[in-house]
Amino acid sequence: VVENETQARIDSIFSNLERLEILSSKEPPNKRQNAKLRVDQLKYDVQHLQTALRNFQHRRYIREQQERQREELLARTFTANDSDTSIPIDETLQFNESLHNAHRGMDDLIGSGTNILHGLRDQRVTLKGTQKKILDVANMLGLSNTVMRLIEKRAFQDKYFMIGGMILTCVIMFLIVQYLT
Repeated sequence: VVENETQARIDSIFSNLERLEILSSKEPPNKRQNAKLRVDQLKYDVQHLQTALRNFQHRRYIREQQERQREELLARTFTANDSDTSIPIDETLQFNESLHNAHRGMDDLIGSGTNILHGLRDQRVTLKGTQKKILDVANMLGLSNTVMRLIEKRAFQDKYFMIGGMILTCVIMFLIVQYLT
């Protein structure tokens, strides 16, 4: 009852504050700022009171709920266990075994991944060594960049000659087949 009365009074204060806000906007300009500041301060105070009331109601609700649970617990009658009490050990053992199998599988995957990484590192070392040897051989031969470019250009041109020759050979073979049949 007290909470409801308090809530009703806070609501009426809110409605009065709204009217005060309207009235403060009708004040002369030199007093308007001060009046708005006071109305805002009153609103803040009323909101603080509203929050305090809600906190009080929440604590009361929790306390009542705890008391209700305590009473239910004290009023409960305990009986001996039924004959239906059993522990599903087989399912738990199967679940545990499945977990262990999955764990072993993950360990195997991690192990094979580690082996693959080691193999890739070894290959990288081997390829770096090979690259260094090739560069050493190229430097020993004294081939300059222009010679290397000429070789690459010649290889590129040779590829087109080879493709052209293959096409020409196919055309000749097709004509021979057509002529003979």
